[in-house]
Amino acid sequence: MTSGAGAPVSVVTGAGSGVGRVVARALLDAGHRVALAGRREDALAGTADGVPADRVLVVPTDVTVEASVDALFAAVRERWGRVDVLFNNAGTNVPATPFEDFTADQWSTVVGTNLTGSFLCARAAFRVMREQDPRGGRIINNGSVSAHAPRPGAVAYTASKHAITGLTRAISLEGRRHRIACGQIDIGNAATRMTGRMAAGVPQADGSTAAEPTMDVAHVADAVRYMVGLPLEANVQFLTVMATAMPFIGRG
Repeated sequence: MTSGAGAPVSVVTGAGSGVGRVVARALLDAGHRVALAGRREDALAGTADGVPADRVLVVPTDVTVEASVDALFAAVRERWGRVDVLFNNAGTNVPATPFEDFTADQWSTVVGTNLTGSFLCARAAFRVMREQDPRGGRIINNGSVSAHAPRPGAVAYTASKHAITGLTRAISLEGRRHRIACGQIDIGNAATRMTGRMAAGVPQADGSTAAEPTMDVAHVADAVRYMVGLPLEANVQFLTVMATAMPFIGRG
């Protein structure tokens, strides 16, 4: 199948809730066929609710398991013949923990999902994009403002998101010869269930606790749609979208 034979095909990981759900629905609204990947089938079904069956594919996936990721992309390729976009969004964190108390299991949990999972999904997408006709595609990695500045008690999350920046650059370099573009969106305080705690107050670099402003997660979806809508000859390498007044610029 060529891109001219149907709507673009996008894969969204972490599509069962939060940013992933909102972006997936935005891509569906933009006319894409979308594969929804995540751990919980019921949550993915909620994202797919009301969408015609020929435009959505629900694939329960554990991004930390190589065979599960490979099965996801095999299912997408069998259903629609290609992959035009990967929104590499699946991620996790653990409760804030002082550096000296952070356990190896906590580290492995966060890095395994945020970094290794992103690598496995990007590699699988890259392989499909390299071989399909027409060749090429776009990979968008979900970074974070934590790819630039840490929060207290979040060593694994911070390290994993800094590493996503290196992954993005490496994919961008190696994708050139295959018409594979790769960019990164760094999100700050989008209002989702995960950021609900911001209103109650979160630890600050000076040791205080303070509420932080958030923004509508729809603005993240708008930004991703812009990145996706560019021709492969153009790329947004890095884009930061954040609540204007959040303590990021000048953090600490």
